[in-house]
Amino acid sequence: MSYFGGLFRSFGPQTHCHLVRSGAGLYASSLRAVNVKRLKCVLVGGHFASLHASKLPKKEKESGDVRRSLSLSLSLSFSQALGSCYFIHESLKNIHHFDFKAKKFKKVLGKEIYSDTLESTPCWRRKSFLKTTFLRWCKWSRKGFIRTRWLLADCAFDLVNIHLFHDASNLVAWEKSPSVYSGTRQKALGYVLDRITDQRNEKVPYFLFGDFNFRLDSKQVIESLCSSATMQTVRATDTNEVDKVIFREMDNDRKVVLQLEKKLFSYVNQNVFRDNNGTPLLEFDKELSVFKERLHELEISFPPSYPYSEDHNEGKQYMNTRCPAWCDRILMSASAKDLVAKPDGEDKSISYDNIGPNVCMGDHKPVFLSFRITTGTGKPNANKHKCCVLQ
Repeated sequence: MSYFGGLFRSFGPQTHCHLVRSGAGLYASSLRAVNVKRLKCVLVGGHFASLHASKLPKKEKESGDVRRSLSLSLSLSFSQALGSCYFIHESLKNIHHFDFKAKKFKKVLGKEIYSDTLESTPCWRRKSFLKTTFLRWCKWSRKGFIRTRWLLADCAFDLVNIHLFHDASNLVAWEKSPSVYSGTRQKALGYVLDRITDQRNEKVPYFLFGDFNFRLDSKQVIESLCSSATMQTVRATDTNEVDKVIFREMDNDRKVVLQLEKKLFSYVNQNVFRDNNGTPLLEFDKELSVFKERLHELEISFPPSYPYSEDHNEGKQYMNTRCPAWCDRILMSASAKDLVAKPDGEDKSISYDNIGPNVCMGDHKPVFLSFRITTGTGKPNANKHKCCVLQ
């Protein structure tokens, strides 16, 4: 399953918000007693944090440390690769979440835990992808999205936890540009955007974060990395299908530069993905470009977030399973970007980065967005939206 959460906290006239999307391990000292196996993405800021992770043990979902310092709203589904958790700091006294059935906000009080009843829970909207819509070989998918709506500091916004389809085979991904998997993710993400912006509810700013499974354009990045190499194709003896592709230097004893198999991406120099945060490779990160009019992102200044080694002694090492890519992201609508951005002269306490760059955090390295919302920022919009009715 996946796990998503949030932490809000008050700073006088401002509220600090955190979003995180991460790999494995623990998130912050306040969660030290929670054994989160795959923490992937977080919108964070010390006051409100939203987490996306997986493999959260059932017995530890009500950590004593968390219960003492935070109000807890938790949603878990052990049959799905998706779940959400929101942490609200005790300093924040006036926060509301939206009842999608009653069409109005309700004040958050105490702790709420939902484990198997999300479909009937009015403050959550969860949707699993119907695979026949996106893929050919299976009807239902464990991937999908969870949507919640919040009212904080007179500002209403949606938080959408998302998990898109992965690349099943490096060889298939390499066949053409863009890959078939990229097209599937594009359809799924378009479906999510259409659902959260349709006419069923008033439109408010929204943040999307989680494991988008965005990959570099495999064909183009391999052509760039192996531009001076020769290619050898190895076929399986029983099926005659391509089993592996080997790229070798033309001299230097024909040293292997890259070996590509279904679940193997073994490149000779991993520093290409780490040096300068892998910035030169961002030109091959193209999947979001289709949605440039609908989704926005702050500048990426961290290395590819996946696939890191899960050996605790190799915190900076990538596994040789996939081409490293920025799978874990935090995206936002234009109106949400306006909430994050600050005019010249105002405090610019905004950070979009990863967590634990030098230590093992699991196969996904945590990614977070931290910013402050000034009280009253959303008042003009709140008065226009019918959804902003308090109970």
